[in-house]
Amino acid sequence: MPRCRVNLSTMIFLVILQGAAVVLFCGWYIQLSPCGSAPSHGKVHVLLLSSWRSGSSFLGQVFSQHPSVFYLMEPGWHVWTTLQRPGARTLNMAVRDLLRSTFHCDFSTMEAYLPKQHNVSHLFMWSHSRALCSPPACPLTMHAHFSNQTACSLQCSMRGLGGAERACHTYSHVVLKEVRFFELESLYPLLLDPGLDLRIVHLVRDPRAVLRSREDSSQSFTRDNAIVLEQRNLTSADVQYHIMQEICRSHLRIKETALQKPPSFLEGRYKLVRYEDLARNPLEEIGSIYDFVGLKMTEALEEWIYKVTHGKGKGTIREAFKITSRNAVDVSQAWRTSLPHSKVLRVQDVCRGAMSMLGYRPVNSDKEQKKLDIDLLVPQEPYQFSWLPAKTVPPKIKP
Repeated sequence: MPRCRVNLSTMIFLVILQGAAVVLFCGWYIQLSPCGSAPSHGKVHVLLLSSWRSGSSFLGQVFSQHPSVFYLMEPGWHVWTTLQRPGARTLNMAVRDLLRSTFHCDFSTMEAYLPKQHNVSHLFMWSHSRALCSPPACPLTMHAHFSNQTACSLQCSMRGLGGAERACHTYSHVVLKEVRFFELESLYPLLLDPGLDLRIVHLVRDPRAVLRSREDSSQSFTRDNAIVLEQRNLTSADVQYHIMQEICRSHLRIKETALQKPPSFLEGRYKLVRYEDLARNPLEEIGSIYDFVGLKMTEALEEWIYKVTHGKGKGTIREAFKITSRNAVDVSQAWRTSLPHSKVLRVQDVCRGAMSMLGYRPVNSDKEQKKLDIDLLVPQEPYQFSWLPAKTVPPKIKP
């Protein structure tokens, strides 16, 4: 039998060539299945995608108070406040990388945006997370109990991030709320990561209500406004309408991408939710959201949801970023009696396309605006997905 002899230099060359081929293959294949990613092991990852003052704090608490959920509020805040580059898209990659590591319960990337000497209290709105107030992060709140933000702030603030990481690993669901993505394509690498079982809950709200809520706390958004508008030289009176235009365009882009010829990997992983539907039928809508992400409703959660959505009043300016017991329907309608009609007409003009697609009827007079028995919410029709063919070339991923 003839023998094939291969000298040492040839063998080394072949090994190097094989390694190079693997690297090149991974570089190409990462768009479909990133090399080296760990499997999710049954853990579900949920991104609550919304915009400022759209009811996302409330829906975030609906997730946070669930005993199976590890929740964090707006990790992207750390990126935007640290890097402060003009233009939201220039920060997308950094925010996405932070989300990826946090979904994997790895807080090392987060530490790059925190002070050298840090603890859990340096995380944005950390006390809004029941998981960070519960063992093993902090012994304050028992696993199945509801958390108290005030008590948590007093007793858990000096805990380290190691406890947060350990806590994250113990939950079946990791939920992150984010308001700093203006299109869906930036999230494709997360959806394509086999180590993540990612579901996207896209929360929208009537732009007229958003404008009214933003005016109540306008000083809180100065830095974010500058980044979104890329330092445009605008009068203070015009800033809010340009911001609303960008927000409405983003919701329009996201819904169009998700529901009109979306890529196949989005199937079953996107859900659109309107705040007004939550306000009108909170238990039904939240039950549907829980089903979408694989969570079970409990009697205790039903009672808590009913309590926080059937209180008295519309909330005060001081309560703008707090979850208190309010009348959710009154909150959703408050703009109709408090926002001047001239402002309503202007926001309707800059958000006309988004309002039409999302099912918000315009008003044409001050009388019509204030007549609360006129329903301005168009019933949502069932999704009719039309997926791209499976053999379609993978979409181009934006940085």
